[in-house]
Amino acid sequence: MYRSLGETVTYIEQRIGDFKPEVGIILGTGLGGLVKDIAVEHQLMYAHIPNFPVSTLEFHSGKLIFGTLSGKKVVAMQGRLHYYEGYNMQEITFPVRVLKLLGIQKLFVSNASGSLNPAIKKGDLVFIDDHISLLPESPLRGPNNDDLGPRFPDMSEPYNRDFIQKALNIAAESNIRVHKGVYVSTAGPNLETRAEYKYMRLIGGDIVGMSTVPEVIVANHMGLPVFAVSVVTDEGFHENLEVVSIEDIIEVAKTAEPKMTLILKELLALPE
Repeated sequence: MYRSLGETVTYIEQRIGDFKPEVGIILGTGLGGLVKDIAVEHQLMYAHIPNFPVSTLEFHSGKLIFGTLSGKKVVAMQGRLHYYEGYNMQEITFPVRVLKLLGIQKLFVSNASGSLNPAIKKGDLVFIDDHISLLPESPLRGPNNDDLGPRFPDMSEPYNRDFIQKALNIAAESNIRVHKGVYVSTAGPNLETRAEYKYMRLIGGDIVGMSTVPEVIVANHMGLPVFAVSVVTDEGFHENLEVVSIEDIIEVAKTAEPKMTLILKELLALPE
Protein backbone atom coordinates (compact mmCIF):
# COMPACT_ATOMS: atom_id res chain seq x y z
CA MET A 1 0.00 0.00 0.00
CA TYR A 2 2.81 2.42 0.80
CA ARG A 3 4.18 2.06 -2.76
CA SER A 4 0.69 2.59 -4.19
CA LEU A 5 0.23 5.70 -2.06
CA GLY A 6 3.45 7.15 -3.41
CA GLU A 7 2.42 6.52 -7.03
CA THR A 8 -1.02 8.03 -6.49
CA VAL A 9 0.21 11.14 -4.66
CA THR A 10 2.89 11.76 -7.31
CA TYR A 11 0.31 11.46 -10.11
CA ILE A 12 -2.04 13.95 -8.42
CA GLU A 13 0.71 16.43 -7.53
CA GLN A 14 1.88 16.48 -11.14
CA ARG A 15 -1.62 17.53 -12.19
CA ILE A 16 -2.46 20.08 -9.51
CA GLY A 17 0.93 21.84 -9.59
CA ASP A 18 1.54 24.14 -6.64
CA PHE A 19 -1.99 23.76 -5.25
CA LYS A 20 -1.70 22.62 -1.61
CA PRO A 21 -5.01 21.59 -0.02
CA GLU A 22 -5.53 22.50 3.62
CA VAL A 23 -8.85 20.74 4.24
CA GLY A 24 -10.30 17.50 2.91
CA ILE A 25 -14.07 17.10 2.50
CA ILE A 26 -15.89 13.79 1.93
CA LEU A 27 -19.36 14.30 0.47
CA GLY A 28 -21.95 11.63 1.21
CA THR A 29 -25.13 10.40 -0.46
CA GLY A 30 -27.17 13.26 -1.90
CA LEU A 31 -24.73 15.83 -0.55
CA GLY A 32 -22.51 16.53 -3.55
CA GLY A 33 -23.97 19.99 -4.16
CA LEU A 34 -21.38 21.70 -1.97
CA VAL A 35 -19.01 21.61 -4.93
CA LYS A 36 -21.10 24.32 -6.62
CA ASP A 37 -19.70 26.74 -4.02
CA ILE A 38 -16.07 25.76 -4.62
CA ALA A 39 -13.97 27.97 -6.90
CA VAL A 40 -12.63 24.96 -8.78
CA GLU A 41 -9.02 24.89 -9.98
CA HIS A 42 -8.60 21.20 -10.79
CA GLN A 43 -10.83 18.15 -11.20
CA LEU A 44 -9.65 14.56 -11.43
CA MET A 45 -11.88 11.57 -12.12
CA TYR A 46 -11.25 8.66 -9.75
CA ALA A 47 -11.08 6.36 -12.77
CA HIS A 48 -8.03 8.24 -14.11
CA ILE A 49 -6.04 8.21 -10.84
CA PRO A 50 -3.65 5.26 -10.43
CA ASN A 51 -4.62 2.84 -7.63
CA PHE A 52 -7.70 4.92 -6.74
CA PRO A 53 -10.88 2.91 -6.15
CA VAL A 54 -13.89 3.92 -8.23
CA SER A 55 -17.40 4.33 -6.81
CA THR A 56 -19.84 1.85 -8.31
CA LEU A 57 -22.91 3.90 -7.37
CA GLU A 58 -24.69 5.85 -10.07
CA PHE A 59 -25.49 8.68 -7.63
CA HIS A 60 -21.85 9.14 -6.56
CA SER A 61 -19.87 11.17 -9.09
CA GLY A 62 -16.37 9.86 -8.42
CA LYS A 63 -14.30 13.05 -8.70
CA LEU A 64 -11.58 14.77 -6.69
CA ILE A 65 -12.23 18.50 -6.80
CA PHE A 66 -9.52 21.00 -5.86
CA GLY A 67 -10.36 24.64 -5.25
CA THR A 68 -11.10 27.40 -2.77
CA LEU A 69 -14.05 27.49 -0.38
CA SER A 70 -14.55 30.12 2.34
CA GLY A 71 -10.98 31.31 1.80
CA LYS A 72 -9.46 27.85 2.35
CA LYS A 73 -7.83 25.56 -0.18
CA VAL A 74 -9.86 22.37 -0.17
CA VAL A 75 -9.99 19.00 -1.87
CA ALA A 76 -13.45 17.46 -2.00
CA MET A 77 -14.28 13.83 -2.66
CA GLN A 78 -17.49 13.97 -4.68
CA GLY A 79 -18.45 10.36 -4.13
CA ARG A 80 -17.17 8.00 -1.44
CA LEU A 81 -16.54 4.27 -1.32
CA HIS A 82 -18.52 1.76 0.75
CA TYR A 83 -17.79 -1.69 2.12
CA TYR A 84 -20.98 -3.05 0.52
CA GLU A 85 -19.65 -2.20 -2.94
CA GLY A 86 -17.18 -5.05 -2.53
CA TYR A 87 -14.08 -3.07 -1.59
CA ASN A 88 -12.00 -4.06 1.43
CA MET A 89 -11.44 -1.65 4.29
CA GLN A 90 -7.97 -0.63 3.07
CA GLU A 91 -9.37 0.29 -0.35
CA ILE A 92 -12.26 2.29 1.16
CA THR A 93 -9.87 4.37 3.24
CA PHE A 94 -7.09 4.69 0.67
CA PRO A 95 -8.35 8.15 -0.43
CA VAL A 96 -8.09 9.50 3.13
CA ARG A 97 -4.45 8.49 3.27
CA VAL A 98 -3.86 10.14 -0.12
CA LEU A 99 -5.47 13.41 1.03
CA LYS A 100 -3.34 13.44 4.18
CA LEU A 101 -0.16 12.93 2.15
CA LEU A 102 -1.26 15.74 -0.19
CA GLY A 103 -1.16 18.02 2.84
CA ILE A 104 -4.63 18.36 4.37
CA GLN A 105 -4.62 19.32 8.06
CA LYS A 106 -8.25 18.49 8.87
CA LEU A 107 -11.01 16.32 7.46
CA PHE A 108 -14.71 17.21 7.15
CA VAL A 109 -17.09 14.30 6.51
CA SER A 110 -20.78 14.24 5.60
CA ASN A 111 -23.23 11.38 5.28
CA ALA A 112 -26.89 10.44 5.22
CA SER A 113 -28.30 8.39 8.08
CA GLY A 114 -31.41 6.92 9.66
CA SER A 115 -32.58 8.03 13.10
CA LEU A 116 -32.66 5.63 16.05
CA ASN A 117 -33.61 8.39 18.49
CA PRO A 118 -37.20 9.70 18.58
CA ALA A 119 -35.87 13.20 19.35
CA ILE A 120 -34.03 13.23 16.01
CA LYS A 121 -36.35 13.69 13.04
CA LYS A 122 -36.09 13.28 9.28
CA GLY A 123 -34.38 16.36 7.82
CA ASP A 124 -32.42 17.15 11.01
CA LEU A 125 -28.65 17.50 11.14
CA VAL A 126 -26.53 15.54 13.62
CA PHE A 127 -22.95 16.42 14.54
CA ILE A 128 -21.31 13.07 15.24
CA ASP A 129 -19.43 13.05 18.53
CA ASP A 130 -18.76 9.30 18.80
CA HIS A 131 -19.44 6.09 16.94
CA ILE A 132 -20.09 2.38 17.31
CA SER A 133 -18.74 0.11 14.60
CA LEU A 134 -20.74 -2.97 13.64
CA LEU A 135 -18.51 -3.50 10.62
CA PRO A 136 -16.79 -6.89 10.27
CA GLU A 137 -13.24 -5.54 10.56
CA SER A 138 -11.05 -2.49 11.09
CA PRO A 139 -9.28 -0.69 8.23
CA LEU A 140 -6.12 -0.99 10.36
CA ARG A 141 -6.17 -4.79 10.31
CA GLY A 142 -2.90 -6.25 9.03
CA PRO A 143 0.72 -5.09 9.24
CA ASN A 144 1.12 -1.52 10.48
CA ASN A 145 3.30 1.05 8.73
CA ASP A 146 4.72 3.28 11.45
CA ASP A 147 5.29 6.04 8.88
CA LEU A 148 1.51 6.36 8.54
CA GLY A 149 0.52 6.05 12.20
CA PRO A 150 0.86 4.02 15.41
CA ARG A 151 -0.05 0.35 15.74
CA PHE A 152 -2.67 1.10 18.44
CA PRO A 153 -4.11 4.57 17.79
CA ASP A 154 -6.12 6.21 20.56
CA MET A 155 -9.83 6.71 19.80
CA SER A 156 -10.95 8.64 22.90
CA GLU A 157 -11.83 11.66 20.74
CA PRO A 158 -12.48 10.43 17.19
CA TYR A 159 -14.42 13.62 16.38
CA ASN A 160 -12.82 16.92 17.29
CA ARG A 161 -14.64 18.61 20.20
CA ASP A 162 -13.56 22.09 19.17
CA PHE A 163 -15.02 21.66 15.68
CA ILE A 164 -18.29 20.36 17.17
CA GLN A 165 -18.66 23.31 19.53
CA LYS A 166 -17.93 25.82 16.79
CA ALA A 167 -20.48 24.11 14.54
CA LEU A 168 -23.07 24.19 17.35
CA ASN A 169 -22.49 27.93 17.70
CA ILE A 170 -22.91 28.45 13.95
CA ALA A 171 -26.15 26.42 13.93
CA ALA A 172 -27.55 28.38 16.87
CA GLU A 173 -26.77 31.71 15.20
CA SER A 174 -28.45 30.51 11.99
CA ASN A 175 -31.49 28.95 13.74
CA ILE A 176 -30.72 25.51 12.34
CA ARG A 177 -32.03 22.51 14.29
CA VAL A 178 -29.08 20.22 15.10
CA HIS A 179 -28.13 17.48 17.53
CA LYS A 180 -25.00 15.78 18.81
CA GLY A 181 -25.13 12.04 18.53
CA VAL A 182 -23.54 8.61 18.29
CA TYR A 183 -23.33 7.12 14.79
CA VAL A 184 -23.62 3.36 14.30
CA SER A 185 -21.91 2.03 11.19
CA THR A 186 -23.17 -1.13 9.50
CA ALA A 187 -22.00 -3.04 6.44
CA GLY A 188 -25.18 -2.61 4.34
CA PRO A 189 -26.45 -2.37 1.68
CA ASN A 190 -29.76 -3.54 3.15
CA LEU A 191 -31.51 -1.22 5.57
CA GLU A 192 -32.16 -2.42 9.11
CA THR A 193 -34.97 -4.55 10.51
CA ARG A 194 -37.18 -3.35 13.38
CA ALA A 195 -35.24 -5.55 15.81
CA GLU A 196 -31.90 -4.22 14.55
CA TYR A 197 -33.02 -0.61 14.98
CA LYS A 198 -34.07 -1.41 18.58
CA TYR A 199 -30.77 -3.15 19.26
CA MET A 200 -28.73 -0.22 17.96
CA ARG A 201 -30.69 2.19 20.11
CA LEU A 202 -30.20 -0.04 23.18
CA ILE A 203 -26.41 -0.11 22.71
CA GLY A 204 -26.24 3.69 22.59
CA GLY A 205 -26.77 4.72 18.97
CA ASP A 206 -28.62 7.82 17.83
CA ILE A 207 -28.27 7.42 14.06
CA VAL A 208 -27.19 4.62 11.72
CA GLY A 209 -25.48 4.53 8.34
CA MET A 210 -23.15 2.54 6.08
CA SER A 211 -20.01 4.68 5.92
CA THR A 212 -17.81 7.20 7.75
CA VAL A 213 -16.34 5.05 10.53
CA PRO A 214 -13.57 3.46 8.41
CA GLU A 215 -12.48 6.90 7.12
CA VAL A 216 -12.56 8.35 10.63
CA ILE A 217 -10.47 5.51 12.06
CA VAL A 218 -7.81 6.03 9.38
CA ALA A 219 -7.90 9.81 9.84
CA ASN A 220 -7.24 9.34 13.55
CA HIS A 221 -4.50 6.84 12.75
CA MET A 222 -2.78 9.56 10.68
CA GLY A 223 -3.36 12.35 13.21
CA LEU A 224 -6.08 14.18 11.25
CA PRO A 225 -8.74 16.00 13.31
CA VAL A 226 -12.25 15.18 12.06
CA PHE A 227 -15.61 16.95 11.93
CA ALA A 228 -18.57 14.85 10.75
CA VAL A 229 -22.14 15.92 10.05
CA SER A 230 -25.02 13.63 9.16
CA VAL A 231 -28.28 14.48 7.40
CA VAL A 232 -31.09 12.32 8.78
CA THR A 233 -33.09 10.97 5.85
CA ASP A 234 -35.40 8.40 7.49
CA GLU A 235 -36.67 7.28 10.89
CA GLY A 236 -36.10 3.80 12.30
CA PHE A 237 -37.67 4.23 15.73
CA HIS A 238 -41.30 3.66 14.67
CA GLU A 239 -42.98 0.38 15.55
CA ASN A 240 -44.48 0.27 12.06
CA LEU A 241 -41.63 1.17 9.73
CA GLU A 242 -42.32 2.89 6.43
CA VAL A 243 -40.80 1.38 3.31
CA VAL A 244 -37.80 3.53 2.33
CA SER A 245 -36.17 3.71 -1.11
CA ILE A 246 -32.78 5.11 -2.03
CA GLU A 247 -34.63 7.72 -4.10
CA ASP A 248 -36.44 8.89 -0.93
CA ILE A 249 -33.14 9.09 0.95
CA ILE A 250 -31.45 11.14 -1.78
CA GLU A 251 -34.44 13.51 -2.00
CA VAL A 252 -34.45 14.24 1.74
CA ALA A 253 -30.66 14.66 1.74
CA LYS A 254 -30.88 17.20 -1.07
CA THR A 255 -33.61 19.14 0.75
CA ALA A 256 -31.51 19.35 3.93
CA GLU A 257 -28.25 19.96 2.08
CA PRO A 258 -28.35 23.81 2.17
CA LYS A 259 -28.26 23.73 5.98
CA MET A 260 -25.26 21.41 5.99
CA THR A 261 -23.54 23.48 3.33
CA LEU A 262 -23.99 26.69 5.32
CA ILE A 263 -22.49 25.14 8.45
CA LEU A 264 -19.50 23.65 6.61
CA LYS A 265 -18.78 26.93 4.82
CA GLU A 266 -19.03 28.96 8.03
CA LEU A 267 -16.85 26.44 9.89
CA LEU A 268 -14.22 26.66 7.17
CA ALA A 269 -14.28 30.46 7.29
CA LEU A 270 -13.42 30.64 11.00
CA PRO A 271 -9.86 31.70 11.86
CA GLU A 272 -7.51 28.98 13.03
